[in-house]
Amino acid sequence: MSGSTCAFCAIVHGDVAASVVLEDEHTMAFLDRRPLFRGHALVVPRVHCATLADLPGDLLRPLFASAQIVARAMEDALGAEGTFVAINNRVSQSVPHLHIHIVPRRSGDGLKGFFWPRQRYADEQEIEAMADRLRAAISRLSPG
Repeated sequence: MSGSTCAFCAIVHGDVAASVVLEDEHTMAFLDRRPLFRGHALVVPRVHCATLADLPGDLLRPLFASAQIVARAMEDALGAEGTFVAINNRVSQSVPHLHIHIVPRRSGDGLKGFFWPRQRYADEQEIEAMADRLRAAISRLSPG
């Protein structure tokens, strides 16, 4: 999907209306039209990229700084006790443009932590084998 056919790029470029709550040179935040709770916002980079892995490194700080501002604002303006912050990459990503969900939370609001069943590792060896695989990949992928 190119930026010209992306629903979030259309919002960023002003071609589609949205309830924008924050915008700066690199990011935009707007209310989700189908929120988990009222106030649920999406923070997006202005440039089109599908996943967090695709985001240029120089945009990491501005994107997460905007997410932090929106999360703080939810507690201040909405009286939220906290926030749920999440990114889907490909799986469960309804719009293939990187976006951070910021959802206001309150004790007893009915949202049950993660939305999928959790599982245990068989033993310490399985945990360490998984950690070794990830460390090896990080060594290959890390700059420098």
